Amino acid sequence: MTEDPDVGGRLRGTFRSTAVAVVAFGVAMGYFEAAIVVYLRSALDTLPATVLAYDPAAFEAFAPIEIPRELATLVMIGAVGWLAGRTRLERLAWAAVVFGIWDIVYYVGLRLAIGWPTTFDTWDVLFLVPMPWLSPVWAPLVVSTALVVVGLAAARRLRAGRPVVVGPMRAIAALVGGGLVILSFLVDTNRVLAGDLAGWTGWPLFWAGMGSALAATLTAITGNARTRSGN
Repeated sequence: MTEDPDVGGRLRGTFRSTAVAVVAFGVAMGYFEAAIVVYLRSALDTLPATVLAYDPAAFEAFAPIEIPRELATLVMIGAVGWLAGRTRLERLAWAAVVFGIWDIVYYVGLRLAIGWPTTFDTWDVLFLVPMPWLSPVWAPLVVSTALVVVGLAAARRLRAGRPVVVGPMRAIAALVGGGLVILSFLVDTNRVLAGDLAGWTGWPLFWAGMGSALAATLTAITGNARTRSGN
């Protein structure tokens, strides 16, 4: 059966307009958060940023505000994905795009505003729940770039009415990969917060996790109806 060119054009048009809106939101959200960090670090007299953007004493005082703020950020990302997508998988794909754009623009904004991070190897605190996640800046940038590319590819395919075949095995591989990436951000937490800024020891876990997650998602996107079992 051939595709109606008018229907195909409308589908491509809706994808483009949705992508523009989602990317614009991610860019605005990333800049917004970078500006907030600049203001907070100025108020706490921790500019210029030359070490970890983490002050245990300040965090203890602001934890009741900071942790809900981080969770609220995730809610915002999820809400945009929900509004942009038409199915559960498409909503997840758009949420991945928002997350990736937001994170990339956040670092670009800080670099332009205060010259931080100074290099891609600069340590950063990525998240605080349930404990601080730490890694060199390049690691979250790799994750975010992958989220944008894979998210856009999946959303485009789904918007065109073509399947993204997940299945239990791919879902497990993606979850295991994500878990390994998160674990890689936790292995050096105590050491780095104590002042030891030696090389990141979590990188083998990181690349193993990225490989597992990317293999699962890419085969799901490029799969077809004959691989609906997900193996």
